[in-house]
Amino acid sequence: MTKPGLSVVVNMFSFAPQKKAKILIHGKKIVVVMPAYNAEKTLEITYKEIPLDIVDEVILVDDKSRDNTAEKARELGINHVIVHPQNRGYGGNQKTCYTEAIKIGADIVVMLHPDYQYTPKLLEAMVYPIANGLFPVMLGSRILGKGALKGGMPMYKYIANRFLTWFQNIWMGQKLAEYHTGYRAFSREILTSLPLEENSDDFVFDNQMLAQIAYGGFTIGEVTCPTKYFDDASSINFRRSAKYGMGVLGTSLLFRFNKWGLTKSRIFDLEKGKRLERIE
Repeated sequence: MTKPGLSVVVNMFSFAPQKKAKILIHGKKIVVVMPAYNAEKTLEITYKEIPLDIVDEVILVDDKSRDNTAEKARELGINHVIVHPQNRGYGGNQKTCYTEAIKIGADIVVMLHPDYQYTPKLLEAMVYPIANGLFPVMLGSRILGKGALKGGMPMYKYIANRFLTWFQNIWMGQKLAEYHTGYRAFSREILTSLPLEENSDDFVFDNQMLAQIAYGGFTIGEVTCPTKYFDDASSINFRRSAKYGMGVLGTSLLFRFNKWGLTKSRIFDLEKGKRLERIE
């Protein structure tokens, strides 16, 4: 059954159907999810760099774009195209992505933005550590190495990234290079065991999810990732960035207060918090 409010379109008649993976990595089913909003111009170049020899399925969730993102996805032969009839926000889009990935039997899920800001050519490096049991979570970090500023990251975002990461590492007891990358890979266990439905539908979803992962005692691996900032790449403005930053600070403090037993928040209630729907 389809979740109310979702329009699900599975492309079956494309002239360029997605090829099935030829290489099985320890028998794991690998699914790439693409949370999309106005990505028509960059979707093709992103999709064509996905290593489909190891990827079994690709899911694109169109968050009520104003352009022809969904039509472009079907034209490219993406097997699973889901269209939100109403804009649900970046976090809401991810909830649909992960729910659908688990529904079709994913063992490893990679979130790849369709705006070509992150290179799909690193996908193997993201997947193999999870398939080999080294980490249940992998992040493509723009800060490891010198890729962030070289790729065009605005200076104010770079400074904010460094400050927020420093703040979170202290309050959450971690040693990550950054928390704010959109290039992420997860094991099935991560997506089925965390109360992700309790998280925001906005951009801070990303940060809340990493906080939940740390709260649950899961380990996180990182690989260096080049990034590109250009006109057609999606990027939130200063006002939204400031709102996100405040959300990050709040999430970090909430994490620590829950660890200290000073409060009990639903996003950190790993037993009773609401998990993604339709997950067994």
